[in-house]
Amino acid sequence: MKIVFMGSPDFALPSLKSLHENSDVEVVAVFSQPAKKQGRKMQLKDTVIASFAKENDIPVHTPVKLDAEQVEILEQYNADLICVVAYGLLLPESVLNVAPCINVHPSSLPRFRGAAPLQHTLIAGDKTTDMCIMAMEKGLDTGDVFKRISYELSDDTYLDTHHDYMASEGAEHLLDVVLNWDNYKDKAVKQVEDGVIYAHKIDKSTQKLDFSKTATELYNLVRGLSPVPGGIVSFEDVNYKIYKTQVILQDHSYKNGEVVFADRKNGLVVACAKDLLRLEIIQKPGKGKMNDIDLLNGLKINIGDCFD
Repeated sequence: MKIVFMGSPDFALPSLKSLHENSDVEVVAVFSQPAKKQGRKMQLKDTVIASFAKENDIPVHTPVKLDAEQVEILEQYNADLICVVAYGLLLPESVLNVAPCINVHPSSLPRFRGAAPLQHTLIAGDKTTDMCIMAMEKGLDTGDVFKRISYELSDDTYLDTHHDYMASEGAEHLLDVVLNWDNYKDKAVKQVEDGVIYAHKIDKSTQKLDFSKTATELYNLVRGLSPVPGGIVSFEDVNYKIYKTQVILQDHSYKNGEVVFADRKNGLVVACAKDLLRLEIIQKPGKGKMNDIDLLNGLKINIGDCFD
């Protein structure tokens, strides 16, 4: 089975490795995002997928867009399948026509189509999620599903753990579909039309903790953003990153965002629309992560102060 693999971030690496290491699969080429300037020295750095391809002598292409020239290159590989995992570029119809394109999508489709399904699943506080191996078509994550596996989610699952687990599961089930393509290709199930939600890219507006929401909602928000990029709170016009919180179930009459506790015993606790939220792991601008107790040792926050 000849495969062209398209992917870019860490999430895609287990899938590429599992395909490359299987003796019944030949990864004939890899397409990935172009190298980007990173680090303090702003040096160009390949994606982890491009790096793996180079290390294993797999032809690698990093186009800015999939134009007619790239389609010609793609056609020359005579691939049986194109496997796509978090590539980051939309596939035009000309690419979709080269070979069947299948995609790894970690959500309960049609819930959370789009760029950030892992994050939005946790932000929404979902108790279950799916891994879908699906056909790619012109619509955004609208294709038929070849294989769907369901998972339970615990209330204390954070993004890093969820990311790594689903990346591993995606690799396993993608390989299964590839190796058994003749059994899967004619048995795809159409997505239902109800329950479509789009998982938009995470931006700073998503990161902002709005204390007019419930403590549980903000707890889930931070779970879905930790460790990268983290939640954001603002105090006296300074933004702080939040990486871990704790819900304190308590009826109250405080204002939204009002500091209820700020001491070594209770930590930094803020009022929400319902219940209280402890800001447990926090980061000042230009500093490393610290717990709220250490923050309070160096930052004057009083009971009754308010977060913006």
